[in-house]
Amino acid sequence: MKIKLMNKIAAVGTDVFDRSRYEVGADLSGAEAIMVRSAALHEMPIEPELLAIARCGAGVNNIPLDKCAEAGVVVFNTPGANANGVKELAIAALILASRNIIGGVEWVKTLAGTEAIAKAVEAGKSAFAGHEISGKTLGVIGLGAIGGMVANAATHLGMQVMGCDPFLTVNGAWSLSRSVRRAASYDEIYENADYITLHVPATPQTKGMINRETIAKMKDGVRILNLARADLVDAEAVKEGIASGKIAAYVTDFPTEQTVGAEGVICIPHLGASTEESEDHCAVMAAEELVEYLESGNIRNSVNYPAVSIPHTGAARICVLHRNIPNILNSITGFISENGINIANLSNGSRGEYAYTIAELDAAAPADTVAALGALEGVIRVRVF
Repeated sequence: MKIKLMNKIAAVGTDVFDRSRYEVGADLSGAEAIMVRSAALHEMPIEPELLAIARCGAGVNNIPLDKCAEAGVVVFNTPGANANGVKELAIAALILASRNIIGGVEWVKTLAGTEAIAKAVEAGKSAFAGHEISGKTLGVIGLGAIGGMVANAATHLGMQVMGCDPFLTVNGAWSLSRSVRRAASYDEIYENADYITLHVPATPQTKGMINRETIAKMKDGVRILNLARADLVDAEAVKEGIASGKIAAYVTDFPTEQTVGAEGVICIPHLGASTEESEDHCAVMAAEELVEYLESGNIRNSVNYPAVSIPHTGAARICVLHRNIPNILNSITGFISENGINIANLSNGSRGEYAYTIAELDAAAPADTVAALGALEGVIRVRVF
């Protein structure tokens, strides 16, 4: 099988592929899978051989998800693989928002060549005095892999932490410190937090969630951290809040034309996941997801198809990517049974308009049966192992 690399991928990730079974490189045609980081794939033609795309990272706005789903191409990401790197930057952002470290460092540079620098420093340092984070309230919006780690770390720094996530998973809840208080709504965070940190994806529902209306609900002197996505925040509203004193500081990992150079705004050059460790973890996780799907059909961490995974214990298995429409599961299983093949185990899941079914079989499926199954209404792609 061929694995095409659209960006430079850490060797520790590409080493996951057994070279006796896989060809890995940047200049491949007819590849069964693609590994990508930041390269834009929206204009890329989807070749018929392509089965899967793995994004080495969490964000997938550089990949045409619906187009891939329509073609039966499963898109994976690597949630949590870079979480520690972003968590550590969030802790740094908390400190930068509280203490005017950057301003102080820049001021010290102006003292080059001055006699008695130590005395000058002591005389001028009060202009850069700040606040401690211990005892302050941190509101965490989004308690996924990153938000949960930030919340837990902040409790160890002496902060009072409250979090809100309408989509919190059971595993996410188990991972949270008992010291993290549940907020019933985002409004509760806006009204009570001294610091607010955002860790949610950019969706139509979250775009511009920090705006004039929500800022008005916040405490005076609030400090806002955005290491998630630029689109979550109305930059003009934030600048107005800073000018009025409502917002004490805004730290973002996503510089834009509106925020670079703005008073009270600290722009970090998208360093959240830019550590060697994060890149390695993402590359390994992406490669392992591809190997599992290509070799067994199991899906985990897909963003356009459901997670469906069962042990491959039968004589064969049929994996069907299909639309999520009424009676299609009955059509698939009925068709297999009508052709004299016993289903030993079955798993099915859906995600929006699309669904996935794995059927473990007691015997191999004839090629003509597989071809006929692929012709059923609503079936997008059939693979056999």
